[in-house]
Amino acid sequence: MTLSKSLYTRGIQCQKSLWLKKHNPSVLTLPDASAQAVFETGNVVGDLACELFPNGEAVPFSRDSDEMIATTKKWMDDGVQNIYEATFNYDGILVMVDILHVCEEGVSIYEVKSSTSVKDIYLHDVSIQYYVLKSLGFHVKSANVVHINSSYIRGDDLDLSELFSVADVTVEAVALQENILNVLGEFEACLSDKENEPDIEIGKHCKNPYECDAMEYCWREQRGIPEYSVFNIFNLGSKKQVELYAKGIVDIKEIPDDFTMTDKQSQAVKNYKSNETHIDREAIKAFINTLTYPIYHLDFETFQQAIPEFKGVSPFMQIPFQYSLHVEHEDGKLEHCEFLAQDGEDPKALLAQKLCEDIPCDVTVLAYNMGFEKGVIRKLATEYEELSPHLLAIHDNIKDLMTPFQQKHYVTSSMNGSYSIKYVLPALMPEMQNAYKQLDGVQNGGEAMNAFANMSKLGEVEKQRMRNSLLEYCKLDTLAMVLVLNKLKEDLNE
Repeated sequence: MTLSKSLYTRGIQCQKSLWLKKHNPSVLTLPDASAQAVFETGNVVGDLACELFPNGEAVPFSRDSDEMIATTKKWMDDGVQNIYEATFNYDGILVMVDILHVCEEGVSIYEVKSSTSVKDIYLHDVSIQYYVLKSLGFHVKSANVVHINSSYIRGDDLDLSELFSVADVTVEAVALQENILNVLGEFEACLSDKENEPDIEIGKHCKNPYECDAMEYCWREQRGIPEYSVFNIFNLGSKKQVELYAKGIVDIKEIPDDFTMTDKQSQAVKNYKSNETHIDREAIKAFINTLTYPIYHLDFETFQQAIPEFKGVSPFMQIPFQYSLHVEHEDGKLEHCEFLAQDGEDPKALLAQKLCEDIPCDVTVLAYNMGFEKGVIRKLATEYEELSPHLLAIHDNIKDLMTPFQQKHYVTSSMNGSYSIKYVLPALMPEMQNAYKQLDGVQNGGEAMNAFANMSKLGEVEKQRMRNSLLEYCKLDTLAMVLVLNKLKEDLNE
C-alpha cells in the first residue's frame, strides 16, 4: 500500500473517498475556481511561513519521490537546519513535511495551514508525519501547526511573527500514534479489493471537515437524491434527517403528514407537496410600507486576503472592492451608479467616498441579506472618521429585501427551500431563469471574489474583459432586487 499524507487524511474522513481516489478517480468532481483559489492561497501562505525559519533549503518537487528523499538526505547530511518540503517514506507512507527543523537533539515538524485555527483533521495530518519520522529512527522533539492569526492587523509592514501563530500539538500527535497501525490496517484492507468499492452510507462526513469531491457520485448518481430533498429541509446529520433517511425517505413528497416538524419546516413541506405559491399579502404589504422613494438598491462585492496587503487589514477580512446601485423612483424611472476599484490598491477609501456621494443620508437603502452590507459599512465607518456620520446614516436606513422570503411570507416550490436571490429571481420571474448563467466570466459571488483577487495576474486585454464581467454581474444583482420588489407589488394587487 502506498499513501501520501493527503490520502491518509482523506481516508480519515471517509474510506470510500480514499478508495475512489485510488481506484476510480474519474467519478470525482474536479476542483472549481474557488477550490483552486484555496489551493493557491495555501501555497502562498506556505512559502511565506518558511521565512519564519530562514536560511533553509527547499526540496524541489519531483514526480520521482526517491529524488526528493535523496535531496532531503543530502540537506540533512550537509547540516542544513531548516528544510522545506522535507520528504520521507516509511513502508509506503510518503510524507512531505512543510518545514523540518533539524538540530543535534532531533527534529521538529511544522505543518503550515492557511486557516485561522487548529482543526482536528490537522492533528491527523501531523500525526502521520510523526509516525513516519519516528519509524525511520528520528527523535521527534515536537510537532507543530503553523496557522494564520486572525487578530493580526497589518501595519506599514508585514510582521510575520504576528501574522502567524505556532501551536505545539506534540501531545495530540503522540496520543494518535497508538491507533495509527489499526487505521493503516483498515486502509490496506479497504484498498486491497480493487473491484468492489466500500459500502459506506452518506452522512455528515460527506461535508466534514471538507466537502467531499465524491458527493455528486455518491448522492446523485448512486442514490438519486434530488437537488432539493429532505436534506434541505433538515440539517445533515440532524435527528429528523437521520430518521427519515433510515426509512428510505429522501423525496420531500414522501414525508408523512404526521411527521413532527417545526412550523417553518412543516410549511416548507406543505408548499412543496402542493406545488402552490404561498403569499402572505398582509405581511408583504407591511414590509413594503416601510419603504420610501427613491429606493437605493445596493449590493457590495468583497474579497479576502490570507496575507493582508494593505495597512489596517486583518487576514480574511471582507474588503469591499465594488458596488452596484440602482436608484428606483416612484414613477418607475431607474438610475444606475457603480464603483469598481483598481486592482493592487486598497479600495476601501475610494469606495467609501464614492458611496457617500451616491447615497444621501436620508433615503431608503435596500439590500438583499442586509447583514452583509451593514457589516461592510460599519467597518468602513470605523476606519474613515470623517465619513463616519454619513456612512452610519446609510447603515441605519438599510432595509432587507430578503425578509419576505426568509420569513416564508412568499414561498414557491421552485425556490427549492432557499431564499437566495439566485433562486428567488427565477421563481418569481421564470424569464430570468438563465440570467446569471448567461453572464460571461463571473456568475456568482465566489467567482467575483476570485476574479478581483487575481486581477493583477492578467494582461491588459483580459483584465478589461474581467472588469466588464464584474460590472455586469454586480449590476444584475441590484437589477434583480428591483425586479423582485416590483413583482411583490404586482402580486399584492392580484
